[in-house]
Amino acid sequence: MERVLLVYEKILRKIGLEKFGNLIEIIRINDGPVNSLKKLTYYDDLKKGTLVGTDEFGNRYYNNNYYFFGRNRWVEYADHVGFNYDGSQVPPEWYGWLHYKTDYLPENDPTRPNYPWVLKPSENLTGTKAAYMCYSTTKPKIVVWTPQSKQKA
Repeated sequence: MERVLLVYEKILRKIGLEKFGNLIEIIRINDGPVNSLKKLTYYDDLKKGTLVGTDEFGNRYYNNNYYFFGRNRWVEYADHVGFNYDGSQVPPEWYGWLHYKTDYLPENDPTRPNYPWVLKPSENLTGTKAAYMCYSTTKPKIVVWTPQSKQKA
């Protein structure tokens, strides 16, 4: 399958259809049409780029300077999260690289502090069963009125 896609890509580039050649190349890089449709469904975008690293959660980070600034770095979330991906699943080290705060990858950043009291990053659990629910131990200031029903004689 990959060999056929490579032949189609070369033919389309030779006859001047670069955009279709790029599409075929992106489909080939994403392991065929089925995986390409899956990524297109998840991320609404198909891109080609070089894998620059992965984090402890399994997220993959890519870079391609062919795309314009602001769109040339992206993350593909781990496969086990499916459609439930969220921006809070990106650790702070990769957040800085992803949002152009630094051009250093997390493992190469000399300015990154490593304090022992810093907690491990965790995702935002709002809207899930594990979300934090506060409760009050004080008496409410407003008491709800409930009318008393009269007994029939």
